[in-house]
Amino acid sequence: MKKLSVLMTVILSLMFSTVAFAEDVSITVTNNIVNVNNAPENSTLITAFYKNKALADVKLYKGSGTITADISNGVKNSDMAKMFLWDMETIRPLSASVTVQGGKSMFNFETKTVMLNSGYEMPINGLGTYSLHGETCINAVKSALASGVRLIDTASMYGNEEEIGQAIREAMEEQGIKREEIFVTTKIYPGSEMAKPEQSIQACIDRLNIGYVDMMLLHHPDANDVKAYKAMEQFVKDGKIRSIGLSNWYVKELKEFLPQVDTVPAMVQNEIHPYYQENNVIPYIQDLGIVVQGWYPLGGRGHTAELLSDTVISGIAETHGVSSAQVILRWNLQKGVVVMPGSSNPDHIKANTELYHFELTDEEMKKINALDRNEKHDWY
Repeated sequence: MKKLSVLMTVILSLMFSTVAFAEDVSITVTNNIVNVNNAPENSTLITAFYKNKALADVKLYKGSGTITADISNGVKNSDMAKMFLWDMETIRPLSASVTVQGGKSMFNFETKTVMLNSGYEMPINGLGTYSLHGETCINAVKSALASGVRLIDTASMYGNEEEIGQAIREAMEEQGIKREEIFVTTKIYPGSEMAKPEQSIQACIDRLNIGYVDMMLLHHPDANDVKAYKAMEQFVKDGKIRSIGLSNWYVKELKEFLPQVDTVPAMVQNEIHPYYQENNVIPYIQDLGIVVQGWYPLGGRGHTAELLSDTVISGIAETHGVSSAQVILRWNLQKGVVVMPGSSNPDHIKANTELYHFELTDEEMKKINALDRNEKHDWY
């Protein structure tokens, strides 16, 4: 009971006070192993386990520098775990909390972020920029940032990294946004880019010209994908990339790929929408401690109109007084899937951020889940 009282003090302190956390401290969770890096002296990792929304157990791990804790048993017997790092002598928090549900990183709908297994927070809704070019691309990205979007997705093969970088630099100056507030993802493509990964990765960084890259992905599986991934791992060590991951990797590909690399991907990005739901793939990825992101969340070009006019979705939208697009994006978020709809229309971009003032019921989620056709809208 003493430990429970201590934890309640911690939680209340975090809720009702403004605190300055210790610098360079990070908490990451991968496969139910908690790793704390750069913990100051007198640090205590507090892990609280919840069952049916009630506090069920607390574990304390004291140490400094690196603290490691296996929370497998606690997670197995609970619904959710929260990790805090505290200085118990001064009763001062040293880091923000990290939440894990069923061994998976959990979305924070208040901050609109998720903690990656790399220790960095990523926004859970963003802007996809495939097919955006020139002034249209620059204006779309600046409009998104002005609307509160902080996640921007691009790729080498999109051919717009220079415009993305220009838009971000201009928005930082014009809108007063700090670089660390923006999360930028890019990708290198199979073939010649993965055959010469160091050159290709550096080219992406140079074209963006925003200092570092928050997330770099391999765009598709390739004969040189392990070689390219290991190159990305080195760029992380060099401080040029913060997190790395994969795009268009499914269960079979992951089972073959993961044993060959040292770093568990922070994210896997796949096609996901109500007509192609990947209901077996998503939990497999999430159970590995990897965040899932969906591209084509609104069905993709040539299919969006049909999806938005689906009577099940439009009926739910009418109930909540929102658009069909907002219902689909919210459905993704409640499944634990990060969304990045693409648009150049400022009104649509803004509407695609307004996802947090309503919640779909279990019954509504089931109705949308029943729409799955296993209908892929692109070849990969």
